[in-house]
Amino acid sequence: MFRPAFTTPRISRPLLRAAAATFSTAPPRYKHAPPSIGQLPADSQSQFERNRHTFHDRQAAAAAEATREAAAREPNATPDGPEIKTGGVLTKLLHGSSEAQQDTYQIQESYSKVLARGKYVHELVFHRVKPDAIDDYVELIGNEYPRIANDEKAGVKLVGSWYTEIGEGDVFVHIWEYNGYAGYHDTMRYLNSQSHTEKYKTEVRKHLQSRSNSIAQEFSFWPTTQPRTLGGVFELRSYTLHPGNLLEWETHWRKGLAARQSQGMEGVGAWFTQIGGLNEVHYLWQFGDLRGRQLLREKSWSAEGWADTVHKTIPLIAKMQSKILLPLPWSPVK
Repeated sequence: MFRPAFTTPRISRPLLRAAAATFSTAPPRYKHAPPSIGQLPADSQSQFERNRHTFHDRQAAAAAEATREAAAREPNATPDGPEIKTGGVLTKLLHGSSEAQQDTYQIQESYSKVLARGKYVHELVFHRVKPDAIDDYVELIGNEYPRIANDEKAGVKLVGSWYTEIGEGDVFVHIWEYNGYAGYHDTMRYLNSQSHTEKYKTEVRKHLQSRSNSIAQEFSFWPTTQPRTLGGVFELRSYTLHPGNLLEWETHWRKGLAARQSQGMEGVGAWFTQIGGLNEVHYLWQFGDLRGRQLLREKSWSAEGWADTVHKTIPLIAKMQSKILLPLPWSPVK
């Protein structure tokens, strides 16, 4: 059978160059992208240390200024210490040695302060994303979460958003701060009244394998940090305690945090759950890089009180896990 010859049409060079220019200048599909630990600069640790010192110097200056202003307003004011009740159940259980009495004081003091931090509640959100939907998920969340955080009527603050680099794969962590439980209800009612909320929920479900969240309070000895950019990596350490051990845990970790901070460990926040997975404690740390993390953790053992904290808290733990996290581009803490 006769087959006519097929001739490939010739395209002029100017037309080819114009087509190439069109493809090279086309806007990228995604405005946001998940981070990678390979993107950290070689001097990440030194940059982190410089940023850390600058951040704390500014905090100290602001605190000093606030103290001066308060003194000017009330020159005769004196700070009041906590009122510690005696003779209660804890005292009867722990009476005897001076060490036991001191433990009683610490437990009672920490309990009152934990309650005093009840002004805020935090929501810890964990999204396990389908591997082939990560880019779409990041783009969706990267548009939605900053919009909510910047909406004053929503009445909620985004502490941060992170991607798990080491640990359970394809998991994203988000932490929100509400003005107490009443504030949580107010935020949910407001968001529910917005027409785009249902559309967002429908879209995000397409990208998720599973999700979980918990409502938690921050420990009084470790308030959640303000927005900052130090760089580096984060570590989320999560502990499930044997029931009934939270107060004892808090007492020991109050000392343990002081020991670690004395060696340069940089804390972001610490929370204990109230709703969701119970008897859970989450600590978020920040490091320049993984080598910096290793050195600081080793250095902690030389700090007075750290070995004692570990010795006394290990029996309280039923389960523990660690995740290395990287901040997403819009995260206020990164």
